[in-house]
Amino acid sequence: HYVRRVEGPAGPELHRALDPARDQSYFLYATTEAQLEFLRFPLGGMPKPAVRKIAEAEGLVVAAKPDSQDICFVPDGDYAKIVRQVRPEGDAPGQIVHAATGAVLGEHRGIIHYTVGQRRGLEIGGQPEPLYVTGIDAPTRQVRVGPRHLLAVSAASIIETNRIGAIPDGPLTAKVRSMAKPVPARLEGDRLIFAAPEYGVAPGQAAVLYAGDQVLGGGWIAATEAALAE
Repeated sequence: HYVRRVEGPAGPELHRALDPARDQSYFLYATTEAQLEFLRFPLGGMPKPAVRKIAEAEGLVVAAKPDSQDICFVPDGDYAKIVRQVRPEGDAPGQIVHAATGAVLGEHRGIIHYTVGQRRGLEIGGQPEPLYVTGIDAPTRQVRVGPRHLLAVSAASIIETNRIGAIPDGPLTAKVRSMAKPVPARLEGDRLIFAAPEYGVAPGQAAVLYAGDQVLGGGWIAATEAALAE
């Protein structure tokens, strides 16, 4: 894994990888302090080309293997097929509804094909401004859409948290998607409050806290609070 284990003044710490393009710390926020005592991450301090050179020198067949850009346990990239096997009801069609007006704008092909913040694939025309997925209601099979400002979130409540070390007094940042950049935030109890409105935040995603490059842990987003319209 591309993440680093660093010996800190109070014991081992989890840090982002040296190569930010390969960093996998977002996925490892649930690592416990006890587990960290036994874990080592030899690739975290190396850029990917250096790792490939070592693999080539050792004659490993994976030396030239293309980088994985999707879910590693879905070799063909068809993640919907995996979800369909577990939750077949997620592939049932339903309504696409405007989040502000409640108007039915069309029909979707199953909620498993959509995610909050998504713009492409809605196939809805004739709107005065671009539409994004703003929410998904699984019980009613509704995909709710609206203009980008409806995606703005000011805070999120976090559950099933894991803490790696103490929260420092200095500034914190948070990631709410694996490919997102950490943004300034603060933690008040179980509320993660963003310094500026954040977009594409949805229940079910992980929120991971950082102090610089140090991973402080995180938790699952249970609910979000919409940012007030300007």
